[in-house]
Amino acid sequence: MINHVVLFKLKKYDSESEKQDVISSIEDALLGLSDKIAELKYIEVGVNYELDSKSYDICLMTHFETVDQLDIYRVHPEHLKVAELIGKHAVERASVDFEF
Repeated sequence: MINHVVLFKLKKYDSESEKQDVISSIEDALLGLSDKIAELKYIEVGVNYELDSKSYDICLMTHFETVDQLDIYRVHPEHLKVAELIGKHAVERASVDFEF
């Protein structure tokens, strides 16, 4: 199995409610991928409890049976739609992929 972990740092917003709305839309979009991409075996989205954190705001954890399945996910049209949404709001991204 492959664990794909991605962290996102979002840009600054005028209010906490605006940031929370953005986080909720990203979280919903990410979790919605579970029904759209067969290769995706597990998905979890964690949101930093500190909205004004100096670290990352969102953590995505996904599992795939093989690296080939992860590669299919990376270019899947539904994933690319969500990546575009995140790209409008994220200022930093970090990821790691490992076998478990």
